[in-house]
Amino acid sequence: MSMEKNRFKKVMSSTDILVVAFGAMIGWGWVVSSGRWIQNAGTIGTVIGFVIGGLMIYFVGMTYAELTPAMPKVGGEHVFSHKAFGPTGSFICTWALILSYIGVVCFEAVSLPTIIQYIFPSFSQGYLYTVAGSDVYATGVAVASVFTIVIIVLNILGIKAASIFQTILTIVIAAVGIILVVASAINGSPENLEGQMIVGEGFGSVKNILSVAVVAPFFLFGFDVIPQVAEEINIPLKKIAKVLLLSIICAVVFYGLVVFAVGYALNSKEIAAAMEGSGLVTAFAMEKVFNSAVMAKVLIIGGLCGVITSWNSFLIGGSRAIFSMAESKMIPSRFAKLHKKHKTPTNALLLIGVLSLAAPFFGKQMLVWISDAASLACCLAYLMVSMSFLILRKKEPELHRPFKVKHYKFVGITASVLSGFMVVMYLIPGSGATLTWQEFIIVGGWALLGIIFYVMCKLKYKSEFGHIEI
Repeated sequence: MSMEKNRFKKVMSSTDILVVAFGAMIGWGWVVSSGRWIQNAGTIGTVIGFVIGGLMIYFVGMTYAELTPAMPKVGGEHVFSHKAFGPTGSFICTWALILSYIGVVCFEAVSLPTIIQYIFPSFSQGYLYTVAGSDVYATGVAVASVFTIVIIVLNILGIKAASIFQTILTIVIAAVGIILVVASAINGSPENLEGQMIVGEGFGSVKNILSVAVVAPFFLFGFDVIPQVAEEINIPLKKIAKVLLLSIICAVVFYGLVVFAVGYALNSKEIAAAMEGSGLVTAFAMEKVFNSAVMAKVLIIGGLCGVITSWNSFLIGGSRAIFSMAESKMIPSRFAKLHKKHKTPTNALLLIGVLSLAAPFFGKQMLVWISDAASLACCLAYLMVSMSFLILRKKEPELHRPFKVKHYKFVGITASVLSGFMVVMYLIPGSGATLTWQEFIIVGGWALLGIIFYVMCKLKYKSEFGHIEI
C-alpha cells in the first residue's frame, strides 16, 4: 500500500466536521415522523425515548471518540476493525458500513421528488410505471438525477466545497427548527399537551417510550462519517473526539425540541387530522403557530435541506469507506483512485453516483426496503467498532490515545450490548423492527457480493489482500 504523506488535503475545520455529522443525522425524519412518534408515546414520552436512544448512540460514539484520534486514517472503522480483528473482521465491518451509507444516499435520492411534491402539488408529471404500489414519474427521476450529478460534482471538486455547501444547508435547517420552537413557545399552549404527555399507563407507557427509543438511533446515524474523513481534518486530534460527541448531543437536542414544539403547538385531535392528511405534522404545527400556509412550506424547505445534507454526508462517508477497502486490496483497486488535483476518491464517488441515479427508477417502496437493510448493516458495524474498542484496550494498551475514555469496560460493554441488541431486533420475528423478506434479500445479496469480492481479491492480490499500514 502506498503511504504518501497527506494523500488527502487537510482542509476540514471543527465547524466543517460538526456540520457534516449533524447534517447527516438531521435528515427528513423530524418533518415526517414527529406526529407518529407523539401518537405512539406522547410528547414527553417521545422526548424521553429520544434521550434513551441518544444514550445508546452516545455510548457507541464514545468508542469512536477514542479510536478516531488514535488512528486518524481515511476509512476510520476499516482501520479500527482491522487492528482488532484482522482482515476478515475488517472486511465484514466496512462492507456492512458501505451498505448503510449507500442505502441512505439512495433513500435521499428518492425522497427528494416526494418533498418537492409537497411544495408544488402538481410537480409529478409524465407517469412511467408503478413498482410495489408506488408510482414513478419522469419529473421525479429527472430532478433526482440533476441533484445527484450536482452533489457528485461538488464532492469531486473537493471536501472543502462539499463542506461549505453542507454548512449553508445546515444553517437553514437549524434556523427553521429554531423558528418553529420559538413560535411554538409563544403561540402554543400547555393545554395542548393534555392527554398526550405520555401515552399509556404503567408498563404500557414504558413499552410505548421504548418503541420510540428503539427507532431513535436510526435517526441518529451519521456521526460515524467523521472517522471516514479523519485524514482530511485539520484540527488537534483530541478535539475531533469532542466534536464527534457534540454532534450527537446537538442532534438529540434538535429532535427533542422539535417534538416538544409540535406537541405544544397542536392538540391530539389536530395531530390526528394532520396524520390523516399530508402526514407532515411538523409542517402543520408551523402553519398553525404562524397562521400561515407559506410557513408550512418554509418548514418543508428546511426538511428538503435535511435530505440534501444527509445525502451529502453519507456520500462523503461511503466514498471514503470504498476507497479504504480498495486501497487495502479487499475490493478492486481501481476504486482507490484519487483525483490528481482535488485529492478526492473519484471512482468511489462515481460508483455511488451511478447507484443513486438508478434509485429513483425503483419507486418509494424499494427505498424503504433499502433503508431498513442499511440500518441493520449500520448496527452491525457499530457492534464491531464497539468490540474493537474493547479488544484494542487489551491487545494494544500502549497505543497512543489522544482522547481516552474513562471506565472503558463499562462504556465498551454497554456500547456492544446496545448495538448487538439493535442487530438482534432486526433479525428476530415479532420484534417490531424485523426485516421483511425483500429486505433480507437485499442484505443476503450484499453479503453474497461481498463474499465474491473477498474470494476474488484474496486470490488476485494474495499477501497484499487486507494489508494496512497504521
